[in-house]
Amino acid sequence: MRRLAAAYASGLLFAVGLAVSGMTRPNKVLAFLDFGGDWDPSLALVMGGGVLVNLVFFTWAARRGAPLWAPSFSLPPRTRIDAPLVGGAAIFGVGWGLGGYCPGPALVSAMSGAAPVIAFVVAMLGSTALLDLFTVSRPPSPATATSRTPRSARRVRSPGERSRARAP
Repeated sequence: MRRLAAAYASGLLFAVGLAVSGMTRPNKVLAFLDFGGDWDPSLALVMGGGVLVNLVFFTWAARRGAPLWAPSFSLPPRTRIDAPLVGGAAIFGVGWGLGGYCPGPALVSAMSGAAPVIAFVVAMLGSTALLDLFTVSRPPSPATATSRTPRSARRVRSPGERSRARAP
């Protein structure tokens, strides 16, 4: 229950931050991307503030060794920059530039009930479902089946644990 309450409070804080900073307005985002016209650098300041706060708290949390309400951190197992990552980032950027929304602000703005936002969110969720349909790993064939632990069930070590494991 505490984890659910923490997730809810975090999401609410994020939504309020997006609304207060104006990042739920597509014209604000599009003005940031308009380098040749009336450029608005406020998005960079919002992102920079978010990165700074995240850096401070992520560093603090990594030193703890485990989250407050979970046995271990849930970090991505892959850290390599590969073609799917770069391609996905490019598609995300194009969608962001065309629509003026990224997923977080789109979900917050959907509460307004405005038809363009709802259409964007439906398209976003639909494309995510299609991606999952075509990329979710299929059950292994008998020839390739092994007794390995599925990636989703593996425990991921925190950055602090990784650095301690590498120390002489």
